[in-house]
Amino acid sequence: MDEMSCGRVVSRDGTEIAYERYGEGRAVVLVDGPDGAGRALAGLLARRFSVVTYERRGAGAVEREIEDLAAVLAAAGPGAAVHGTETGGVLALAAAAAGLPVGAVSVYEPEPLADGLLGAVHARVLVVDGGASPVATRQAARALTAALPRARHRTLTGQTHEVAPHVLAPVLEEFLDEPA
Repeated sequence: MDEMSCGRVVSRDGTEIAYERYGEGRAVVLVDGPDGAGRALAGLLARRFSVVTYERRGAGAVEREIEDLAAVLAAAGPGAAVHGTETGGVLALAAAAAGLPVGAVSVYEPEPLADGLLGAVHARVLVVDGGASPVATRQAARALTAALPRARHRTLTGQTHEVAPHVLAPVLEEFLDEPA
């Protein structure tokens, strides 16, 4: 990740959100889960994309987090894709359902969402899980895929809930390179 720039945006409620941008190309916003492990993935994706990461507020209302993501998406540019891991995946899907202008959405083992929300997601979606994750997690990923209008599913052999960035990155690149 040699080329990095920093910026700040202001969310609807006035909260400043710091973000970092790596690489050049089409924009991809990474929405981390609670462990904040997105930096390694950002470095891998930045070889081909303009990757934007930001610091989430932490536990809070989903509406506020959607507003934060909206501000970051505006800075990322039109048609930015969004990738979320765990709770970040939930936020990415909730934002798409709320009508935020996302190009495509990919999620890795997100927590379950309300079914009523899923029909409102009109973006292309890739749902990914780990082949060594618990059976219930893999079943939930398949159920999520079936509930989304434009989704497909992919299992990463040998991966667990803590996916290796070097295994996930090529799968995301392939998905993001597909025509809309």
